[in-house]
Amino acid sequence: MNEAQKYELETQVEELESYRGRHTELITVLIPAGTTLTQVTKQLEDEKGTATNIKSTATRKNVIASLDRAVRKLKEIGRTPPNGLAVYAGNVTLADGRESLEVWAIEPPKKLKIKIYRCDQTFVVEPLKEMLETDEVYGLLIIERNEASIGILDGKHIRLLQHMTSGIPGKTKCGGQSAQRYARIRESAAKEFFKRTAEHMRTHFWDNKKLKGILVGGPIPTKDEFLSQGQLLTQLKEKVIGVKDIGGTGMHGLHELVEASEDLLAEQEMTKQRQILDLFFEKLAKEPNKVSYGQAEVEDRLTRGAVDKLIISKSLPIEKVKEMEKLAKSSSTEIYIVTNETAEGVQFDNLGGIAGLLRFEIHD
Repeated sequence: MNEAQKYELETQVEELESYRGRHTELITVLIPAGTTLTQVTKQLEDEKGTATNIKSTATRKNVIASLDRAVRKLKEIGRTPPNGLAVYAGNVTLADGRESLEVWAIEPPKKLKIKIYRCDQTFVVEPLKEMLETDEVYGLLIIERNEASIGILDGKHIRLLQHMTSGIPGKTKCGGQSAQRYARIRESAAKEFFKRTAEHMRTHFWDNKKLKGILVGGPIPTKDEFLSQGQLLTQLKEKVIGVKDIGGTGMHGLHELVEASEDLLAEQEMTKQRQILDLFFEKLAKEPNKVSYGQAEVEDRLTRGAVDKLIISKSLPIEKVKEMEKLAKSSSTEIYIVTNETAEGVQFDNLGGIAGLLRFEIHD
């Protein structure tokens, strides 16, 4: 699934998740690839007969009306799309407070493998959400003498999973035996902190089947001591693909670790986002006639077939994103959807959240 498809599905799923029925009256129909729509239509017609037994007049009316809308939508579509079909129907409360009987028909970008008919207070969107999950994730650890942060890089998103403090005493100015005793205390506390950190890493990463690798950052002696002392389970230690010199923990440190590891994450989504935004800002500074930004200007360049790469922020309304995608597809333009979870993303949003890298210069 490409960037545009993923963003559209993500938006649809978020909308469907936001609705709640007054009773069990929201209809979900998931149709796997290869299923004949006439069979599903007949099932829904039969369900209308069953729905006449619902005691509540309002619920009975809404369920039958929703089934009617779903049946009409299936007849309108005619045949099952290659990847299957997800149909949702129900009386929902819209953003402006109005109630409306709505129907959605979603052609998933990946093959739908499960068949479901359900009438409930919520729509069943889990099979679609699974399609949005990243196929591979990376564990993140930044460890310093006094604290550590464990995080995860999942697609374009960095999440802080846990932050810990070490409790290691500071250095003392005492000399002689006192200095040696404090050194032993600090060493013992460090080993305990490393052990605790390793245990938490096991908790967060051991059962993650999508974990492709682990990145470790921190000051030169501390991270190396942690990895060399054997506290980390062998199976997780073998997952360590990069060790970087990083100063600072928390979210800032995790972002710094990911940025420093771009050479190891060349095909990862966050890296691709950073690279396309870096390219945009570089061209904006050095070759301003080879870029455009702002809705009106980018639309003009798209209609002229001048845009090679279209960059769109997820902060834009979905209707505007779809409109720009349609223009882009007509001229074989590559589409990049970016988030504002990085400094570059925020800067891009401040420029309007839409830009194009041009195939050729345009002078108005």
